[in-house]
Amino acid sequence: MSSPLADTKSLIQRQLDAYNARDIEAFMACWAADCLYFEFPDRLLASGAGEVRARHVARFEEPNLFGRLIKRIAVGDVVVDEEVVTRSFPDGPGEVDVVAIYQVADGLISRAWFRMGPSRLHALAGA
Repeated sequence: MSSPLADTKSLIQRQLDAYNARDIEAFMACWAADCLYFEFPDRLLASGAGEVRARHVARFEEPNLFGRLIKRIAVGDVVVDEEVVTRSFPDGPGEVDVVAIYQVADGLISRAWFRMGPSRLHALAGA
């Protein structure tokens, strides 16, 4: 029998795996219908699963999208991930450091906060 903390960490890993697979259905299966999605500390970016889905449908079109987990800590119903996310920025491909804070309730992500560092563009081949 798994512990509540193990279940919470497992949920966040499933969400990251679905993000990296760009599988919107598996990704959204991790989020509560009434979830809130913030830019840290309190700028609301999406309210409800429909708005979270809309944000990610477009993001999942990026060909090089990938979140690499650096470190994960969990206490109670909160999981904090440090990640490096590869993205397609308007100026080209690159990466960004991200701290993601997830609050879990009833087995789903109920709240999430994201703090992004500055983006770093990848050097162009042959440049």
